[in-house]
Amino acid sequence: MSRTEYKATLQMLVPMIIQVIIEKKDVSVSSAIKLLYVSKLYEKLENERTKLWHLSPLALYELLEMELQTGKIIFPTEA
Repeated sequence: MSRTEYKATLQMLVPMIIQVIIEKKDVSVSSAIKLLYVSKLYEKLENERTKLWHLSPLALYELLEMELQTGKIIFPTEA
């Protein structure tokens, strides 16, 4: 996947993840955005080689929750 294609994929995926954060954590849009963008998960998501982009927004939210609770991210075997 080219860098341009990957950026386009993230531009579609990130708002969906933010929406899940808003719904699950009952937070504002700005809080959800901040929560995602300062996370280790987002850092990993920016790297196309991690293949996290193919996970669903809900699965990515669950990884974010794991990070928030434990400080660690355990990638699923399909990632």
